[in-house]
This record gives sequence, structure tokens and C-alpha cells, in this order.
Amino acid sequence: MCRNSMAKIAIVANSTWNIFNFRMNILRALEAEGHDIIVIAPIDKYIFYLNECNNVRHISLKSLSRKSLNPIKDTLLFFEFYRVLRFEKPDLVLNYTVKPNIYANMAARFLDIPSICVVTGLGYAYIKGGWLESLTSLLYKISFRSAKKVVFENTDDRLLFSSKKIADPAQCISIKGCGINTGFFKPIPPQNKPENKIIFSFIGRFLYDKGVKEFVEAAKIIRSKHPHTEFRLIGEIDPDNPATVLEDELLQWVNEKVVDDRGPSSDVREEIRNSDCIIFPSYREAIARVLQEAMAMEKPVITTDVAGCREAVDHGENGFLVPVKNSAALAECIDRFLTLSVQERELMGRKGRQKVESEFDENIISDFFVGLINELLPIRNKYAGKKSS
Repeated sequence: MCRNSMAKIAIVANSTWNIFNFRMNILRALEAEGHDIIVIAPIDKYIFYLNECNNVRHISLKSLSRKSLNPIKDTLLFFEFYRVLRFEKPDLVLNYTVKPNIYANMAARFLDIPSICVVTGLGYAYIKGGWLESLTSLLYKISFRSAKKVVFENTDDRLLFSSKKIADPAQCISIKGCGINTGFFKPIPPQNKPENKIIFSFIGRFLYDKGVKEFVEAAKIIRSKHPHTEFRLIGEIDPDNPATVLEDELLQWVNEKVVDDRGPSSDVREEIRNSDCIIFPSYREAIARVLQEAMAMEKPVITTDVAGCREAVDHGENGFLVPVKNSAALAECIDRFLTLSVQERELMGRKGRQKVESEFDENIISDFFVGLINELLPIRNKYAGKKSS
């Protein structure tokens, strides 16, 4: 039990899906420390995550819309955060994703509640650039003035925010993603995989900025030369994201029979185990989760030399890096992969697993957050004591 046992910690995110898929290691670690945890996020079908928790309450958000740029809606969101935090009186707020980092953090500032902001990738605003990037940067800059720490899930994003003075370098810390359960994601022999096929899979949301189009274009090039290859799309369109693939274009890809659209997977391990290589040509990430999952299962990976992807791959060791938005270069890299022997591919996979275990294991990430939270909690307790005296 930690010295701040039964402190109340509020964890804020833009969806329950985000909590279930990326934050369960943090919840479990904070529960083990004896903290009282409230999760503040819109409810979706992943609310069943509560079945895995003993000391967590969920508070639903009504005003948070991920894609909305309406200032009236965002003002309503700020006041909703303010009402919830004023009523709950947490000892510390841990914010994830863009709008909680801005509006929940501002509400915590008005209520004099210590906060940590976690930047989980820069997303559409920074990939698109222009006025949306400028506006988001300004809001971040205003909000981060009151954060005790700003945590980035890769080094590139931390250096970018520091150099542009969006966040004070003294506030900023970088970690390596949100953590991978290496007991759950582990090597599993393929099952019912055609022996004469080399299978390349893209796993993720069907967004243009995830590189789906480049994956399909590279597949066309490779399939024309190597008919024994197969290219699979695993995932689905995300209608709430402005970068989502158009339905008509996805239908065209499927009709051309260059790629096999397998839809979303209830257990992504089944798709990884039957793939020879995972390809993820994203334009920018925090640290790409699917790369870590594939590496943990001893699969070689091919990805882009961009923030959040390059940190997962040692080029030529556990996978390959290619230029972003370059289908021809991606196809050349796939060609290179096809020249490798089975033993060389297996060695790449083993090196990937070793990298995940030493750098990306979920216990490394949860231990970091437990330590940081316990370090910051006495600040609140000390201040509260002075205020009441």
C-alpha cells in the first residue's frame, strides 16, 4: 500500500473504448496501490471493462464529441467537466486524448486540482496542419500552463511541443506508448494458414492517415509480380474521424480483389498469428500499438519512418522503415522482405519480441505512472492542509 492510500484519482478520456484498449494496466496498478478511481468518459459498448475492476466508478460524459469543432459544444463540455470535478473533488486528474487534455485540464485548473496531461499522439489536426493545428496548439498552450506534468508517448512529440513552446520543457516527459501485455500477446503458431501463401496484414482503423491507401497501392504492385502473396485489411471505417476512408473507395479496393477486407477482429491475435508480416504505413502515431502487438507475437513489421513508428523498429533488425506516403518505396520493401529466408524472418520476429519485453511492457508504463502520481499527490495534500488550517 502506498503512502497516499485511498487518494481519489480521476482518469479522463474521449471514449470508454480508449480506456478498455489502452488504460487497463494503469487502472489495475492504481487499484493495487489502494487508490479510489473514477473514470470520466462517454459510455460505449466497452463499458464492460468495469467487470475487470474492483474499485473503479464510471461517470458518463454527455457533451464530448470527438469530431466537433463547435465552440458552443466545447464550452458546454468545459462546464460539464467543471461540474463533475467540483462534485467528485479528486486529489489528481489524469487526462488522456485531446479534448480532456484541454477542457478537463482547464476545469481542474479553476478548481485547483493537480493534473497530468498525456498526449497520446498528435492526430488529425497536426497531420492536416493549417488553422486547425494552430488552434489546437494555442488551446494546448493555454491548458498546459497549469498541468503538473505533460507526458508524451514518444520522443518526437515531446521535442516538437518543447521547441514550439506549446509546453514548458521542464513539464515534459516522454515514455514509450501505453504498454503491451506480453503475457497476452505472445508467440502463437499459425492455424489453418495456407502453406503456399505469404500473408501481409494491415490492422487498424481504415483512415487515410494510417496509410491504408499506400498499403493497397503497394499490394497492387506486389500481387502483379508475386501472386502467391495475400494482403489483408483488418479493421473498419471510423465515421467519427475526418480522415476516414470513403466507403466507395473501400468497395472499389475489395472489388478489384487486390486486398481481402476481413472486417474488424474480436481478437486481433488470430489475425497476427496467421500473418507473415504486419504492415502499418501510418503518417504519424503516438507509438503504434499494432506494431508492438505484432512484435510481441514475434512477427516482423514494416512501417513508416515517422514519429511513433520509428521508435518501435530497429531497421533491418526487427522490421523495416520506409518513407511516408510512398507506395512505391513500400512495395520495394515488401519485395525485399520476400527475399528473406524463413530463418531470417523468424530471427526478426524474435528480436521484435525482445524489444517489446525490454522497452514496451505494460508494467514499465504502469510503474512509471504510479511513481509519478505518488510523487505529485503530496503537493495536493500539503496545500489542502495549509488551506484548512
